[in-house]
Amino acid sequence: MRKLALALAGAATLTIGLAQAADEPSLPKESWPTDGIFGSFDRASVQRGFQVYKEVCANCHAVQHLYYRDLGPAGPGGGIGFSDEEVKALAAEAQVGDGPNDQGEMFQRPGRPYDAIVRPFPNEQAARAANNGSLPPDLSLITKAREGGARYIVALLQGYADAPPDMKMGDGMNYNLYFPGHQIAMPQPLSDAQVTFSDGTPNALKQEAHDVGAFLTWAAEPTLEVRHRMGTKVFLFLLVLTALFYVVKRKVWADLH
Repeated sequence: MRKLALALAGAATLTIGLAQAADEPSLPKESWPTDGIFGSFDRASVQRGFQVYKEVCANCHAVQHLYYRDLGPAGPGGGIGFSDEEVKALAAEAQVGDGPNDQGEMFQRPGRPYDAIVRPFPNEQAARAANNGSLPPDLSLITKAREGGARYIVALLQGYADAPPDMKMGDGMNYNLYFPGHQIAMPQPLSDAQVTFSDGTPNALKQEAHDVGAFLTWAAEPTLEVRHRMGTKVFLFLLVLTALFYVVKRKVWADLH
């Protein structure tokens, strides 16, 4: 009887899971310049995405694995293309806790390139208190942590809508077509013209969402281009080595015959 009960429970769980999966819409198709073995970052898009993060997302979400220096010139470290002076200016806009000073007191100072990008809240408790008990996730690796990666992020940011009449929404929850269960605590963060891009790019919601997706893709794997180049070199090396082995094999067997 116990085995039968477990089997029935498992079947019920599977049925519920399949029903929920059928209820979830597929993510819209979205092409990225990082796709494929030769993919690389569109740094103009990544920089615009950082602007979206800085002006909107950073009010609630941290990127705890990133430092201001990471935003610098593109290179082996995978910077997003800001100059050293621009990085210094961006860091200086933030106030960073430091100390103790000569009097043994902690103090605030302008940020420096070697500082971690400032978090919106000092700790988890403060973050929950400011968000009705919900904890805004860190965005450093969010495209690795969510199925669909950047496609999911872009779809989520554009997926807010009015809830169906027959759906009971929880207190303080918002309807989102692409969030599992369709109820999300985060209010719609982006809208058309939410951010005025410094390079003059049209600032429709779709563009804002795409660019912040590009930034978060870079944040999760800033050395992606290095990995792609290394993979290409290894593939070419193995191709040449295979051809060499084939020629040697033909030569050896020709002599034996």
